[in-house]
Amino acid sequence: MALNRRTFMGATAGAAAATLAAPHVYAASHGGKPKVVVVGGGAGGATVARYLAKDAGDALDITLVEPTRVYYTCFFSNLYLGGFRTMESLAHDYGNIVSAGVNVVHDYAVGVDRDAKTVTLASGDTLMYDRLVLSPGIDFIDGAVPGWDVSQQNKMPHAYKAGSQTELLKAQIEAMPEGGTFAMIAPPNPYRCPPGPYERISMVAHMLTQMNPTAKILVADPKEKFSKQGLFEEGWNTHYSGMIERIGPDFGGNNVSVDPDAMTIDIDGAVENVDVCNVIPAMKAGVICERAGLNDGNWAPVDGATMQSRIDENVHVLGDACAQGDMPKSGFSANSQAKVAAMAVRAALTDSRMFPAKFSNTCWSLIAPDDGVKVGASYEATEEKIASTDSFISQTGEDAALRKATYEESIGWYAGITSDIFG
Repeated sequence: MALNRRTFMGATAGAAAATLAAPHVYAASHGGKPKVVVVGGGAGGATVARYLAKDAGDALDITLVEPTRVYYTCFFSNLYLGGFRTMESLAHDYGNIVSAGVNVVHDYAVGVDRDAKTVTLASGDTLMYDRLVLSPGIDFIDGAVPGWDVSQQNKMPHAYKAGSQTELLKAQIEAMPEGGTFAMIAPPNPYRCPPGPYERISMVAHMLTQMNPTAKILVADPKEKFSKQGLFEEGWNTHYSGMIERIGPDFGGNNVSVDPDAMTIDIDGAVENVDVCNVIPAMKAGVICERAGLNDGNWAPVDGATMQSRIDENVHVLGDACAQGDMPKSGFSANSQAKVAAMAVRAALTDSRMFPAKFSNTCWSLIAPDDGVKVGASYEATEEKIASTDSFISQTGEDAALRKATYEESIGWYAGITSDIFG
């Protein structure tokens, strides 16, 4: 079934700007209702807050903590780079979530005391909780790319948290000299949106063919294989022949350092001068998970049946931050996991019914105008992990009409899922 806004909303409903409250207003106004604090207002956190408010009525006191007043989706931000979306089309606010009855606090969560069941904010306020939901997205591993850290992100953007970084990267590409070189340092597994770097390469290539057709793209990649590889390589040969060079680990793609001041990259001892360098470092769960003591390594392990932390049953972790078995780290995954988490929290705090956890995910990618491809699967919770039960992927050699339909399906999905997340 093709996904558009109406069919997505109908399916998700079956599955599971107002004035914003200031921290000091609600700190002592919870009354006797169970308290739920949600940290992170992206695809996971906003969804769980909205579904709790929608399905639990006024039985719960729900607070969503998110530092930004306008959230830009990372998914579809590559299409902005390619000229297919505006930045405004990726922007979403929290007015409808506030109207649904959620206390929205624009602040940073900087600490969790799991014994006292409190969350500390950068403002100094403290929030009490009966259940805590963490959906903070990703942060970057220090030293993952020698020569780069977040202090260098304005010279070599990551653009893996959408917004100003995405705008900066596009501006840098537009300013490239004729025949210049765009470089990407691709991340190792696991990371947010497995096809994302390669859709980005496609969108940059499309942009360059329009304004700088003699430019080159160089990709240093530590992975032997990547998501939708056959589909992307087929598309690159068809649409951007001779423009893109990918260097995998066999040729030094796993031994890379950068010099942001000199605008050079060193690939296994070979130094390349570049005009734009998109560094996408290795990733880890958003830092609040580490501060809360919920990580095992770089990610937070969860019980897929409820999205509860395997370290603390009073905390649920979802989205990119969790160790989620077979599911990829994507906006669709986070939205799907959020509905399971909302059901589990509601069941625990209001004695409502809990149904078996089911999950789904699809990742669309645009290779060139009207050349869309997708990969996806359905999942269920096992004792060990969230496990794939079936999957699908676009095929090489598909006709143009099918590829165009796949792209149009993705547009409908974006409208549907963002409405489902933000109201």
